[in-house]
Amino acid sequence: MVSITFSGYYDIDMHEHSNKTSFPVAKASWPIERWLLRRLFQHLGRPGIRLCLWDKVCEGAPAPEQPTLLIHNRRAFWRLLLNSELHFGEDYCRGAIDIQGSLVALLEAIYRARRHTSSHARHKQRTQYRIPPRKAKRNAMHHYDLGNDFYRLWLDDEMVYTCAYYTDDNVSLEQAQQAKLEHVCRKLQLKPGQNVVEAGCGWGALALYMAKHYGVKVKAYNVSHAQVEEATRRAHVAGLADRVEFIEDDYRNISGRYDIFVSIGMVEHVGAGNYQLLGQVIDRVLADNGRGLIHNIAQNQPDPTSPWIKKYIFPDGYSPTLREMMAIFEPFNLSIIDLENLRLHYALTLQQWLQRFEDHIDEIRNMYGENFVRMWRLYLSGSIANFSTGALQLYQVLFQRPGVNALPLTRKHLYT
Repeated sequence: MVSITFSGYYDIDMHEHSNKTSFPVAKASWPIERWLLRRLFQHLGRPGIRLCLWDKVCEGAPAPEQPTLLIHNRRAFWRLLLNSELHFGEDYCRGAIDIQGSLVALLEAIYRARRHTSSHARHKQRTQYRIPPRKAKRNAMHHYDLGNDFYRLWLDDEMVYTCAYYTDDNVSLEQAQQAKLEHVCRKLQLKPGQNVVEAGCGWGALALYMAKHYGVKVKAYNVSHAQVEEATRRAHVAGLADRVEFIEDDYRNISGRYDIFVSIGMVEHVGAGNYQLLGQVIDRVLADNGRGLIHNIAQNQPDPTSPWIKKYIFPDGYSPTLREMMAIFEPFNLSIIDLENLRLHYALTLQQWLQRFEDHIDEIRNMYGENFVRMWRLYLSGSIANFSTGALQLYQVLFQRPGVNALPLTRKHLYT
């Protein structure tokens, strides 16, 4: 076993993918284990998959193209029973659980069956936690500072790490991401000379696009050092450094006054207890006739984030419901003027990310090891399944100060 650390925070046990060394193969399953396997299958809602133990005892009728979840040893099985939401991911990454067939199809089948059997019973109370600035930076380092070379392997040319926009399902990832940037700009009705502030700018694609194509000035805030450094370099290369400034700082420290506020993919990292604080920031910096757009992952019911996702992928991450998001707008009398759900667009985006990830699998394995490969395959596959089955939504919320009547009467400006 080798222990490696990313950015001083991203700690993973990197087990070699070998069931014999890390997880000794158990002998024949016990009668109680076979009974528990049946109960587990029933608890999952009898999804269209097979569950198989190490001794080939299975639940679920075999069928063509039906994926199979293989549990290689007794320890993994009991861990799965004790805390499936954490230990399924951990033991899949370590090789104690394998999937025959499509991982995406397996997760989709489980999510659909679970939704039909327990959508209301599964609802849990969520804590209104607050994420302080120092912890927010550590969380960003955990995910976004893995290394720009890693993300370049499977994102588009501009490294846009948020949902793309598909005019049809045959366009390339690059075309769909450019269409998303344009879609956002049209919604904001940008005009030359306007001042724009962006909270959470990734590698700078939107800020640079707005400045280049719409003649606006942009200040973009981000707590990820790796992203700000790369975005700043790109601004200089593009000759836009006089119009775009990337600032390594927390959104809470945004200062100045702006015509436009925009945030793409940051609300998921804010923490439910900080939504009203985000609204205070917007209210403080937005001009009297200003408008803004927030683009974020959301859900229909306030279910807690998977403990595996929180531990290994997005520490403190949480996708709000639309009702919860109103804490950003309602206390400050901000008017919602357009709401669009791009859920299926994100499923398509993730499918293209996963394909590119798999196309570069040997390079990624050489960079980070087999455990990491399986972890990110599970993360991307699970995300596809969540969006395709409707467990997650993707909202673009357009808002402005009340009483501003300079509004188009139709949405024609978005599509022509």
